[in-house]
Amino acid sequence: MDKIKHLIYDYLLSIGTTEAAAKYLNMLGLALVLLIIIFIIDFIIRKLLIGVFAQFASKSKTNFDDLLIKNKVPRNIAHIIPLLIALEFISDVFYDFPDFELVVERGLEVFAIVLSLWIVRSILNTFKDFFKTLSNLKDKPIDSYIQVFMIFAWIIGICSAIAILTRTPFINFITGLGAASAIIILIFKDTILGFVASIQVSINDMVRIGDWITFEKYGADGDVIEINLATVKVQNFDKTITTIPTYALISDSFKNWRGMTSSDGRRIKRALFIKQSGVKYLTDEDVQDLMNIQLIRAYLETRQSDIKSYNASNQINKDLLLNGRNLTNLGVFRKYIDSYLKQHSAINKDMMIMARQLAPTTQGIPLEIYAFSSDKRWENYEYIMSDIFDHLIAALPYFDLEVFELPSSGNFSH
Repeated sequence: MDKIKHLIYDYLLSIGTTEAAAKYLNMLGLALVLLIIIFIIDFIIRKLLIGVFAQFASKSKTNFDDLLIKNKVPRNIAHIIPLLIALEFISDVFYDFPDFELVVERGLEVFAIVLSLWIVRSILNTFKDFFKTLSNLKDKPIDSYIQVFMIFAWIIGICSAIAILTRTPFINFITGLGAASAIIILIFKDTILGFVASIQVSINDMVRIGDWITFEKYGADGDVIEINLATVKVQNFDKTITTIPTYALISDSFKNWRGMTSSDGRRIKRALFIKQSGVKYLTDEDVQDLMNIQLIRAYLETRQSDIKSYNASNQINKDLLLNGRNLTNLGVFRKYIDSYLKQHSAINKDMMIMARQLAPTTQGIPLEIYAFSSDKRWENYEYIMSDIFDHLIAALPYFDLEVFELPSSGNFSH
């Protein structure tokens, strides 16, 4: 072996080259030969390893091995053997230059750390992509966990590299970092907050990928498309992307619509404002006219019979309509709304259906509809709700009621 190490050196001396020049040229020659051998071996191993993985992946039923190839795991692993060869023979190349050998050896050791990080990253990315294909994990913040592992891996790798370059034992180097922990915490404050938030979001199941959330503080209103260590990406309904800090999910208030999407209906909660001056008691003639409305005919017959029996048994003086018990046009209209909703084909009959009167306001009496649409898709939901209120607004005149409107210029014209 010694003869091979000095083969070029001996030849150069035999042709009259100075000893110093012969040593340098011998080193360069050996380094060139070693590099060529390493590149050839690396090329062959890389092709063989990728070919074996590809052949195995074509026969395998799982897509995990395909993802290994996609994330370059075989390619990165193939570099290990050439690196070991370089570390083994580097002392022979720099036999006459121990200072150079020390520098190159440290450089190769640092490269070994970087290569290890590449392999770890590619394997973690493979697991990330694989987990996202699983139905029970595809909505989890897998990116956050992968980033946490990679941050720890990079911290250990950087510390190891610095320890190698400074020739400081790794344990002593880590111990020395304890004194700078306050600075480290300050530098990685957002990362630490994001890490804690990711864990809480996952454990408490606050947000999943695919959830529709509304976050007014950040102007977000759309579907969550990505959750990672630092940010949550929301694709708004206008196709813009809003980025929210992950820790904001636990420090601020936001609305998650998952409960609605996973339920059997989407809530309709909207009110008509009725003019108070139009509310009145119904006379017998008014009730007879309203009996032509099929949805409330049975109700009016039963209710009117009960009212007349009560008034008669209690000898109520009906010369004044206010006396005794009476129907009102607003009350009958409220019953009409209730009957209309219960027979509407787009309303979920197994969920709450209610037409209620709220406290009067300066804009009239709010008559609120509270029900649930069976179809939760936004476009269809809006169509169903509009269809219901189109009908109710058009039905108001049949009950001698009006919707309140602020005066316009036409109200003051002469």
